[in-house]
Amino acid sequence: MSPDPADDERLMLAYAAGDGRAFEQLYARHHAALYRFVVRLLGREAGMQADEVFQDTWMRAVQARQGWQAQGASFRTWLFTLAHHRAVDVLRKSGRELSASVGDDEAPWEPAGTAWDSWPAASAAADDLAFWRSAGRKLLDCLEGLPLAQRSAFLLHHEDGLSVDDMARALDVGFETAKTRLRYAMSRLRTCMGAHLPAEALR
Repeated sequence: MSPDPADDERLMLAYAAGDGRAFEQLYARHHAALYRFVVRLLGREAGMQADEVFQDTWMRAVQARQGWQAQGASFRTWLFTLAHHRAVDVLRKSGRELSASVGDDEAPWEPAGTAWDSWPAASAAADDLAFWRSAGRKLLDCLEGLPLAQRSAFLLHHEDGLSVDDMARALDVGFETAKTRLRYAMSRLRTCMGAHLPAEALR
């Protein structure tokens, strides 16, 4: 469960007023999820720069504390927006961003027939969790193959719990564009994971 946005806002305002302990609490609340997001967004090729992006994101948060305002977005959304922008800068400089086309006009892939019958339902059931643990390595490989914009949408929504509204704000795109990118990301991931394989094949 994500930290309470109201508590985050209170802590950020307290930090802006000079309370250093408030920043320590904000860092403790968000550092693990933020670092995971940065690492997975950058991918293996640029992964060595994850620490740089992570630290620079927090430094920017520190520098912006005096003028920080929620402006309709939670602190978490704002923080992840900073990280996303910084990661995109790194990928652009490395040349990877240029080849990561969005593909917003492509038709989403859908499996034919009833290919999903043998896959676990999307629930919190123990069997489902066990399956995703066993398939986790494959999923990370598949994430590497997503276009940057789609990978960003997937990670922000499914890994970090941002709503589609907040995810759209973080990516600086419209709501419908954010939904489209998320749908295409899921379609590509399903293809990569082997939609027509029985769950037993990945155990």
